[in-house]
Amino acid sequence: MYKGVYGRKDRLVQQKRHDVYRNGRKPPEPTICPDCSAVFSGGRWAWVDDAVDAVNETRCPACQRIADNLPAGIIEVLGSFFDDHREEVIGLIKNTESLEKGEHPLERIIRIEEQDHGLEITTTGVHVARRIGDALSRSYHGDLAFTYGDAEKTIQVTWVRNDS
Repeated sequence: MYKGVYGRKDRLVQQKRHDVYRNGRKPPEPTICPDCSAVFSGGRWAWVDDAVDAVNETRCPACQRIADNLPAGIIEVLGSFFDDHREEVIGLIKNTESLEKGEHPLERIIRIEEQDHGLEITTTGVHVARRIGDALSRSYHGDLAFTYGDAEKTIQVTWVRNDS
């Protein structure tokens, strides 16, 4: 079989995975999200302090993920440390999300759910999930693990600490 300059010729062509939340076409500017009031202007979604006379309206990718209940990030908080420091840990998670969301409107928490085994947080983006995991590890130590999936468009974060 002829391999040529670029390797094997009998290999199937891998198509790029289409991310429905990263539309190839940008919305017209300015566009406002009817759900969260983020504004698409200057090529990106941002929070705007002043009122914007946006004639265009479309749901931003974060609000679309929330509506579809299809998170990009899942964070598991496990262990006896969480049981003993529940409010403190949840406060750190919310503060971390607030900082990330302030800079990047598409990075948000979708839901925080108490589970039998600990806590599960779902997010609209991989960056906020990673930042929350890093904040937990930096503040409380423990074991932190990341697993990226779907060409780094999703992330599973697990943080465990079993002592008090």
